[in-house]
Amino acid sequence: MTERGRGALTRDAASLTIGPSAVEWDGTALTLSLDEVAVPLPGRIRGTVRVIPEAVTDGRLTLDPAGRHRWWPIAPRARVEVALRAPDLAWQGDGYLDTNDGDEPLQAGFRSWTWSRAPLADGAAVLYDVVGHDGPGAPLALRFDRAGGVERAEPPPPATLPTTRIWRVPRSTRADPGGAARVAETLEDSPFYARSVVETTVFGESAKAVHESLSLTRFATPWVKVLLPFRMPRRG
Repeated sequence: MTERGRGALTRDAASLTIGPSAVEWDGTALTLSLDEVAVPLPGRIRGTVRVIPEAVTDGRLTLDPAGRHRWWPIAPRARVEVALRAPDLAWQGDGYLDTNDGDEPLQAGFRSWTWSRAPLADGAAVLYDVVGHDGPGAPLALRFDRAGGVERAEPPPPATLPTTRIWRVPRSTRADPGGAARVAETLEDSPFYARSVVETTVFGESAKAVHESLSLTRFATPWVKVLLPFRMPRRG
């Protein structure tokens, strides 16, 4: 990811271009065309990622009582096709697509959140826990069917997970009573964010969930902000 200036941006109803990379929606699939430089070790990232939703949901949800932060689980289930030329890499599998937007910076509304998405036999489960500056918000537990329909469910009980190994980012999730949850793999371990694969039991099914833990308290600290340009280089 590279931060670029206003002049590098063009967009319309179906496409978004930032510098040499672009995203385009053709009505059935979202195609990401990538041409970037990797950091911290320089290297090219060139190729495409296609996200093909099974269905598209029709609504946004608010994450805070004031309604300043919104989340849209666009495609709870999707087919993902990765075809990179640099590095030489190809992959196909199950995926997911969502988006967040808001009227203020995330750290102004939240101290932290955890989120997970697990494929189920008939759809997908998404669990969302946010902690605002006034304390924990109401947890979200959603079940999606393959047609994009959604129903709210009773949130499973909390389940503890170990902190990340390097940056000690706190992690937690929810799992069915009597069910276990464990970190199968840590995909990203950064000063304020962790992404993991969690083996869990949710809504009566064993599943492998993609899990994220975000500490906005850490993100707002000066020492983390000093590190950000090394992770996300800036160009005019």
